[in-house]
Amino acid sequence: MIIKRYPIGPLEANCYLMVDENTGDAAVLDPGGSSPTLNAAVQEVGENHIRYILLTHGHFDHIGGVADLLKKTNAQVLIMEQDGDFPSDSNLNLSGPVLGQETESFPVDRRLKDGDTILLGETALTVIHTPGHTCGSCCFAVGDALFTGDTLMNGGVGRTDFPTGDHAALLSSLQRLARLPGNNVIYPGHGIPTTLQQEKKYNPYLGMVL
Repeated sequence: MIIKRYPIGPLEANCYLMVDENTGDAAVLDPGGSSPTLNAAVQEVGENHIRYILLTHGHFDHIGGVADLLKKTNAQVLIMEQDGDFPSDSNLNLSGPVLGQETESFPVDRRLKDGDTILLGETALTVIHTPGHTCGSCCFAVGDALFTGDTLMNGGVGRTDFPTGDHAALLSSLQRLARLPGNNVIYPGHGIPTTLQQEKKYNPYLGMVL
């Protein structure tokens, strides 16, 4: 699978473009805003090949570009069921309190559950529910790649003081990720990619649960 990263928006949240090499089917994960670079990449892949918009959670800096992307593609929007109301609630997605304006809402096509499988061409992605940053935060695992949103980042984790955040739940989620076999490549919601072993060694939050 081809993976490309695009930091987007004022908080430079990572948006990822994933392409199944055998079929050309693609997904965009966490489009936090409109970006000429991302738009060009989508056009290169082919707007009709964008099957899914995958969301690790419902905060504005991860969903702000969904409505615009839906105007260009026929992609289905997938988000964890616990965060399913975030796109239409400016207090939950923080666009109201932080930006002073509402992020454009959009329909959710599928509310995900823990353990769900998403088929992207010939590539299977597994949904891992990792509450803490929000009640519906999740990770997407495919091969040795793990897209962690704001649950686990290079040297840190996401805040838990926003609506539906829960520090104890986050620690439990980190413990679950720490038990994954192998040395997954972590594609976080902010910052540069890292590895699970690197975070086990140096991330103080993972140190709390090991």
